[in-house]
Amino acid sequence: MSGSDAVAQFFDRRTARYDHFIRLMRYPQGLRAFFRRSSFLRSGLGILDAGCGTGALTLAVREALSERALAARSFHGFDLTPSMLEHLRVRLRAQAIDDVELRQADVLRLETLPHDWTDYDLIVSASMLEYLPRERLADALSGLRARLRADGRFVLFITRRNWLMQPLIGAWWRSNLYSASEVRGALRQAGFARITFHTFPAQFRYLDVWGHIAEAGA
Repeated sequence: MSGSDAVAQFFDRRTARYDHFIRLMRYPQGLRAFFRRSSFLRSGLGILDAGCGTGALTLAVREALSERALAARSFHGFDLTPSMLEHLRVRLRAQAIDDVELRQADVLRLETLPHDWTDYDLIVSASMLEYLPRERLADALSGLRARLRADGRFVLFITRRNWLMQPLIGAWWRSNLYSASEVRGALRQAGFARITFHTFPAQFRYLDVWGHIAEAGA
């Protein structure tokens, strides 16, 4: 069994548990608050959620767009795990959202995505790249960078390496953990520039203990 297959099986069995866990931590609310105050959003964006999971980040971005009366040019998302994609599809149907297109794909095999899934203005990714082998992180980032427009932005949410996250995320959810310097180094290795780290809004500042928010230009 490949590493990707093992990750997909792990989350296929734990989709509901994962969704409950992030809701308990108010992670979706923190993501929504971040994008409500962000300068990344405008009308006509092509947006990709890389590793959309059960939809916390997809819905956060789309809600922030809607609140500002902005419309995306396209909104795509992919994930490795079928049950997570189905969970998100159900959620989108329940909210009558029909402008988000989803596919099953591996971030290390982006050639399986539709040929026109490229030239994005904004690519976002949350809590996905931690599950790759550490030595493949820069490869995955490079593949995502290749799908950005020249002036595009990439916004990454990724788990921080510290004493609390080691048992809570590293052991329980079998995730890799990263220091800020490791995230910066992987982004630079992938060819990104203008790397900036952000924090969650004040109400959700405790989520900074969980992870990094890195913005990078193509």
